[in-house]
Amino acid sequence: MKIAFLTLLLLISSVASAQSPSPATTQEVGQLFAALKQSNCEFSRNGSWYNAQKASEHLQRKYDYLLKKGLVTSTEAFIELAATKSSMSGKPYQVRCGKAPAQSSRSWFTSKLKALRGSGRR
Repeated sequence: MKIAFLTLLLLISSVASAQSPSPATTQEVGQLFAALKQSNCEFSRNGSWYNAQKASEHLQRKYDYLLKKGLVTSTEAFIELAATKSSMSGKPYQVRCGKAPAQSSRSWFTSKLKALRGSGRR
């Protein structure tokens, strides 16, 4: 009985850890959230524009949900699943910084991730 219980605990803990993102992914996603908050850019979702703080709060809720489901396997998965389009309407998100034209949030986040990785700030 004890062996079966210990085996079950081991199995549960290994499944839970397999679904958690790596420390590098967690760090990169955190850096992307920081970049968004500091950007002073506007974020469009479902036809309305929001400031960077509100956008970050919204994406944080989506990220937390995805973490609970074990779906964030990489920083790219976070971008694809949380930061690219509305889960409800399917409409793509956009980012507008200053007077620059709006761009897809996928492009914006991918560019920021590339810059983070290029700078060695991991």
